[in-house]
Amino acid sequence: MHDELLGPLNPDLVKRLIRDILRTRCFAYTDHALEELSADQMASLDCESVLRSGVVQPPDFERGAWRYRVTTSQMVVVIAFRSRSYFVIVTGWRKG
Repeated sequence: MHDELLGPLNPDLVKRLIRDILRTRCFAYTDHALEELSADQMASLDCESVLRSGVVQPPDFERGAWRYRVTTSQMVVVIAFRSRSYFVIVTGWRKG
């Protein structure tokens, strides 16, 4: 992992990185994310839409990685970067 990803990233930078990575399709879903998304009847298209249009919240440090919550009025997706060009979707859910 790049040193710059060891610390919390500015939400504007996170948004730019997310958009770049979505274009290259270099991301994956954790098993937990797939289970949670299925439970809330969310598809991969929903996640990608949230990541493209949502608001990046301040990060949380959890389980050895900075996690970034991206929110819209209806959904939340949480990601963790593995490099500047790759992230994993950790979980997601519908609000309410």
